[in-house]
Amino acid sequence: MSNDYIYAVARIRSKELSLLSRQDIDQLLSCKTYEECVRILHDKGWGSGTEDSAEAMLTAEEEKTWALIRELTEDLSPFSPLLVPIDYNNLKAAIKCVVTDAEPTNVFLPGGTIEPELMVRCVKENDFSPLPSAMAEAADSAYHTLLHTEDGQLCDIILDRACLMDVQEKGKNSGHQVLEQYTELLVAVSDIKTAMRACKTKKSKDFLDSALAPCATLNLQELTAAACKSPEDIFSYLSSTPYSEAADRMKESYSAFEKWCDDRVMALIQEQKTNPFTVGPLFAYILARRSEIGSVRIILSGKLNGLAEDMIRERMRETYV
Repeated sequence: MSNDYIYAVARIRSKELSLLSRQDIDQLLSCKTYEECVRILHDKGWGSGTEDSAEAMLTAEEEKTWALIRELTEDLSPFSPLLVPIDYNNLKAAIKCVVTDAEPTNVFLPGGTIEPELMVRCVKENDFSPLPSAMAEAADSAYHTLLHTEDGQLCDIILDRACLMDVQEKGKNSGHQVLEQYTELLVAVSDIKTAMRACKTKKSKDFLDSALAPCATLNLQELTAAACKSPEDIFSYLSSTPYSEAADRMKESYSAFEKWCDDRVMALIQEQKTNPFTVGPLFAYILARRSEIGSVRIILSGKLNGLAEDMIRERMRETYV
């Protein structure tokens, strides 16, 4: 049994005490105005108090989370399933900026594992060898596809699928069950979303074959066949998979489906509360922070747009504490 994370987990346990509880969420929901919500969040230590918008405050909270993780461990490789999607998003931006001869200003997300400037240089020089092998292969394919077809969606499909496969591979090779389960869920949910969108826009089988990423809990042949028919056929197929409840929520609304996905992640990481010896609790803490930031974003958006409390409440995710 490894003791490498005992100190880090002890620090995380103390930080978990400051996560928003159900009572905290209820307090925010009961606020009469957007400004009252922001004031309460500032009182709870959110942001620095100098941000010019609520979104800037939420971004600051995300940065606080990663600053803590970097303080606790120099090895961020176990968290690559959360960081690699940022890299692929930045790679999309780099390729499109170079191909369209646009200045890459305010198009890159912070927090990835690869400097965006390196990506831009790789695209300009048509040499992707400095990138990780899986990413380099996808980048080369996406770049030449966009260059010759001018089809931005096809470029995105290539990189999105490669990202999912890369993330899942990292989860499988992590040696940590929670990471493997999380990445499997991430890929499966992404495939379900893609299949539903493709069905509604009447995309071809070839499109689905190029867009869906393989995973253990879905049969892509059956999912593709269903998506080529109707949403009802997709629901029928999903009823025989671990995602039958997800299908039920999708029948209600897309927001209900999104809530199911987030709550499923929360249920997955709850087990890490009793795990003091591995990276699992740190991974769980990051996801818990992401979830509460997402919930706060929903509340603030609802208050800003004058939605009734009940309408906002039904969108609330489960809390970690």
